[in-house]
Amino acid sequence: MPQLTVQELRALNRAGNPTFSGVYVLRKVAHKTAKNDNAFLSVELGDRTGSFNTTIFGDNPAFPLLKAGAEGAVVRVEGKLDYFQERLSPKLTRLEIVPEAELAAQPDLLGSLVESAPEDAAALWTEFQSHIAAITQPELRSTVQAVFEEIGDTFRTSSAAIAMHHAYRAGLLEHTTHMARAARALLPLYPEIHADLALAGILLHDIGKTIEYETGLAIRKSRRGLLQGHVVLGYQLARKHGLKHKLPADLLERLEHIILSHQGELEWGAAVMAATPEAVFVSMVDNLDAKMGMVQRALRNAGEADEFSEYLPGLKAPVLVRPPQA
Repeated sequence: MPQLTVQELRALNRAGNPTFSGVYVLRKVAHKTAKNDNAFLSVELGDRTGSFNTTIFGDNPAFPLLKAGAEGAVVRVEGKLDYFQERLSPKLTRLEIVPEAELAAQPDLLGSLVESAPEDAAALWTEFQSHIAAITQPELRSTVQAVFEEIGDTFRTSSAAIAMHHAYRAGLLEHTTHMARAARALLPLYPEIHADLALAGILLHDIGKTIEYETGLAIRKSRRGLLQGHVVLGYQLARKHGLKHKLPADLLERLEHIILSHQGELEWGAAVMAATPEAVFVSMVDNLDAKMGMVQRALRNAGEADEFSEYLPGLKAPVLVRPPQA
């Protein structure tokens, strides 16, 4: 039985629920209870071409193995193609963890499992540094530079999320660079906005995610990420270096406010609502690129026969993936 990528799995003809096998990363295991009080597991598996969720009930031989917790492990599975509410949800008949020795002997296998930003990370980083250099206010530029000097290479590889948007290696760098591009195109339309402050806020808005997330084969939250969250962690980093580089008090307060409010809504994780021109601007650009990132990923992962993507929770809708007809 040939091993299929997630993208190849989506392209299979659904008729007859064909069997398949594949090697995937165990990205997430959520413990749940059915209405009849029986325990089951909601499992997310994926590779560099995408991901899917499946349900593992207590009578499945894989249940005890997964219940013990193995997020980040590489697993070899067999199963039958199936869909639930138009979402790919195969029924797994066999699952085993691939031993580390086997992974070490097949470096190409690991490369096929880690999803990364589609743009070249080195080129993105070079561009990103040009956005820092574009900040003309000296203390503001020095503050931003110092933050990235402290976090080192982590920013260049970190994910921007666990699941919602840019949730892959170098996703945070991609997301932030895209925001900087959009901001510099839009800023001339809004002369009321302090351009340096808005650009600095964009470059730093998600910096706490370099501490919040641990990026490996699976993306998970760190201890500090769980206890404080990226909004607070980013605020702390900006304040620390703003004070050290003698950023004027009013600019520091406004920069901190951008970070604290960039999530846009309190229920989305913002500490406060955006209340300055720059904070409103950054939160809107953030929301734009987050949602377009979801669209771009759906388009990349679409099968040739697909008309719509699966339902995307962040958009509250599936996406039409076929291009317009001329």
